[in-house]
Amino acid sequence: MQENELMGSMKVSKAVAKMAIPSVISSLVTVVYNMADTFFVGQTGDPLQVAAVSLTNPIFILFMAFANMFGMGGSAAASIAMGEKDDKRMKNVSAFVTYASLIVGIALCVILMVGMRPILGVFGANEQTYAFAQGYTFHIAYGAPFIIWSAAASFVVRAEGASREAMIGSMIGTILNITLDPLFISGFGMGAAGAAIATTIGNVCASAYYLWYFVKKSKAFSIHFKYFTCKNCVLSSVCMMGFPTAIFSMLMSVSTIVLNQILVAYGNAPVAAIGIVFKANMFITFLQMGIANGVQPLFGYNYGAGNWERFVTVERYTKKCCLIVGILATALFFVLREPIIRLFIDDQEVVAYGVQMLSAYMISGPVIGILFVNMNCMQSIGKALPATVLSVMRQGLLLIPLLYLLNAVLGLQGVIYGQALTDYAAVLLSMVLWRSMRQKI
Repeated sequence: MQENELMGSMKVSKAVAKMAIPSVISSLVTVVYNMADTFFVGQTGDPLQVAAVSLTNPIFILFMAFANMFGMGGSAAASIAMGEKDDKRMKNVSAFVTYASLIVGIALCVILMVGMRPILGVFGANEQTYAFAQGYTFHIAYGAPFIIWSAAASFVVRAEGASREAMIGSMIGTILNITLDPLFISGFGMGAAGAAIATTIGNVCASAYYLWYFVKKSKAFSIHFKYFTCKNCVLSSVCMMGFPTAIFSMLMSVSTIVLNQILVAYGNAPVAAIGIVFKANMFITFLQMGIANGVQPLFGYNYGAGNWERFVTVERYTKKCCLIVGILATALFFVLREPIIRLFIDDQEVVAYGVQMLSAYMISGPVIGILFVNMNCMQSIGKALPATVLSVMRQGLLLIPLLYLLNAVLGLQGVIYGQALTDYAAVLLSMVLWRSMRQKI
């Protein structure tokens, strides 16, 4: 009854706050989690190790692509099933997300272990950075099943209305990672490899927490193998609704590789700088993504229950929140952009590049949340294709050719503005597409 009240009848501002705040905290915890490796490796004062972590960043993004596909897709499918009062399907979804995450994680581990040298070569690792990148990749590879499932599970848990529990799971991994990073990186002198070990241990412990939650505490979900099935559209509904988010992350991985390949021609300092900028800019992006992802179960539930009026009210209120938060966060980061870069490393050349790059990346900060809300609305009503188009355009079809074009015409100064230009194009297109869908419904 309490869950139905939260999803279907509670005052919109209160319901959005109840769902979004824990999600935002979880997202910011994820940001801190991602920043931790770069920050503590940066304290070694070695730009080459920072560059190595930057070069291997596409691997972690790829893990998150599958986690987001299973997690966001599972959350959307479970929310609709909850609105339709289909208890068995909710268990099917949670079991599918669990075992699909583990299977994909094991497969990625094998691929990385077997093909490490050519993969890192494609990523842009050179003689100076290869050994550091190899150490990081080895230890992050065997953590793949835990990294993917713990992230996916947090989305599914949130679909049950248990935002606090989802937040706790995320914080377990982050706190452990932050605690263990200085121990392994500096204490044991393992550098970049130590950062990967700390990340893996944190995700193993987060996975153990979610295992406890599903087995002991969850009322609606189950991860018992008897509920695991790919039939009855479980696989297709989860993967299709989660695919837009997944393709977004996958193409982010590809575009990061392309960007690193372009930047490495200008030296290792720009590569180190862009790695820091990615992590710093994540704060602005994930803050708004956390709001949008947090209210996704509200969208799915009310669409499944046929309460379109509440759906639209939640959408409009959420967009206002994203816009206000985006403007404030961007303004703060613009004022503090140099201290933020120096927080990671005190190398003058890297700092100079980092300040320029962060300024360029922040241009789209105030409005990027509109894109995430529109994409989640599309996914929640089962319209995965348009959301997929937006993801493909933002991180692939438009961004990658634009990076090459800007590099050819304007050099490094042009390349750093590629993401912001693409973001604005994606936001405008999402507004046109979603308005058309909303009018039809």
